[in-house]
Amino acid sequence: MSNPIHFYKPSEGHGLPHDPFNAIVGPRPIGWVSTQSGTGVLNLAPYSFFNAFNYIPPIIAFSSIGLKDSIRNVQETGEFCWNLVTKDLAEQMNQTCAAVGPEVDEFALAGLTPTASQVVSVPRVLESKVSFECKATQVFQLENAQGSKVNTWVVFGEVVGVYINQELLVNGVYDTANAHHILRGGGPADYFEITPENLFKMNRPQVW
Repeated sequence: MSNPIHFYKPSEGHGLPHDPFNAIVGPRPIGWVSTQSGTGVLNLAPYSFFNAFNYIPPIIAFSSIGLKDSIRNVQETGEFCWNLVTKDLAEQMNQTCAAVGPEVDEFALAGLTPTASQVVSVPRVLESKVSFECKATQVFQLENAQGSKVNTWVVFGEVVGVYINQELLVNGVYDTANAHHILRGGGPADYFEITPENLFKMNRPQVW
């Protein structure tokens, strides 16, 4: 006998203690995005709706539920940086989640060091072991199936500069497992850590 299925229409509510959508589509890499306003005020914020979407040129994207400072800053300057969150930076990343005004510098709030980028004017996080400098390619507001605007904005950006701590390069190959990335899970507080114990290898099928 098969297990019963919980079915729901999102427009009518999920009927559960917590929305399962974020837990199902997860864990997800964290878009720890640094931006700078047109007047030079720094901003650093984590986004759990984030991923990579193209190889050549490398393009990443993050989305913001609500028109937040990060989106406004990208609209003003056309630039941002992505900074890798590893286990040792989890608490500082969490500090940058705080709902503070646009005049607050989250670098200072979390005790992090802004350091100059080479291609863009936006600083990256010095403590992060990997950072991408990005130039925005598209910024747009999402629509639902009926064509109505929803309160979410998406930023796509081309990666124009990459920083990698050399300790994470083993024989020239990036060592994801030993970098200890953390990922956002579902629920109000769930995160996951990538560790070497989680690694398995599987080659693509050969085409004969």
